[in-house]
Amino acid sequence: MTIGKEIGLGAITVFAPFAVDAQTRITPEAFLDAVQGKTVMFHDYPSGLLVGTEEFLSPTLSVWRMEGRGCVYGQITTPDGQICFLYDDDPDGVPVCWWTFEHEGRLMVRLASFNRREIQEVRSITEDGLNCPSAPIS
Repeated sequence: MTIGKEIGLGAITVFAPFAVDAQTRITPEAFLDAVQGKTVMFHDYPSGLLVGTEEFLSPTLSVWRMEGRGCVYGQITTPDGQICFLYDDDPDGVPVCWWTFEHEGRLMVRLASFNRREIQEVRSITEDGLNCPSAPIS
């Protein structure tokens, strides 16, 4: 079973901006349902370099860790079919938003910006936590 098939029935086929091939769009709610309580590793596409690891503590709270850096907590929102993260250390207070989709059996995220074409691939979803300090109470 592929990771994308675990996401389930909330997907529709679309042609996203900058797409080379058809993709199956995954709703933010379906994505969050699949990853809640889990830890996800994101790799740059197509280079394959590890970008970072995110533990989804709830549908509205995550903790992100890039290689060689500490943990950063983020508030999750889902406006306009996107998944957006506002991290505690974000200097401009503007959330980072993504579209989630499946492509050739792989779960991917595309930065929801027309200025940057960044795509990341989910390489693993595990039950392992990041062992970060306690989540903020706010």
